[in-house]
Amino acid sequence: MKKEQIKKLYDSKFMKMYDLQYKEGAHYYCASRRDEEHLQAVLPKESYDTLPPDGVSCVVVLRVKGEEPKLLLNWEYRYPAGQYLLSVPAGLVEPEAWGSTEEAVKNTAIRELKEETGITVGDNDEVSIINPFVFSSPGMTDEANALVYLSINRETMPEISQSGAEGSEKFKGCRLVSLSEARSYLVNGKDEHGVYYPVYTWAALMFFVTSEFLNL
Repeated sequence: MKKEQIKKLYDSKFMKMYDLQYKEGAHYYCASRRDEEHLQAVLPKESYDTLPPDGVSCVVVLRVKGEEPKLLLNWEYRYPAGQYLLSVPAGLVEPEAWGSTEEAVKNTAIRELKEETGITVGDNDEVSIINPFVFSSPGMTDEANALVYLSINRETMPEISQSGAEGSEKFKGCRLVSLSEARSYLVNGKDEHGVYYPVYTWAALMFFVTSEFLNL
């Protein structure tokens, strides 16, 4: 798509709306976090190999000596859903960090883990990228997240705090999920309050159950 076919309808710090005029008289509307020059709709296919994600979603597994591994999730208030959803630690990648995608993604994951759980990544912990670029809902938005695995390996359970929440973020505690509980969440499709969870929570549950089963 050519740049002249794109018209910005709304602009704010975290969200923009574009009219993609894909042919004469035909319009498709796209919500995005990106400025015009970084819109995926105008970028060549070759750029996808180095395309940075908008944000990072974290699969955090706590491995405390002598205990069963636990998946760390949190209850975060999501305004469009109007309620607290069982979510993964997540946050936006700073645009100025786009030059080195892998480093930016890992640093964002480390930052969000600290802000949303109070846990600081240490020398014995592991941070690796599961998938560098996953679309959220490409029928409505070009937003994409990287999926990052953080294995927190400790002798004792680390202290968890959500006092680092910023801006509109609202949390209502964390949830340490066992393997059996993760399987239950996947089977039921809802949390214990009967509320549906986000797709990135589903991805984290699937990764946790699969990787533990395969001893990855």
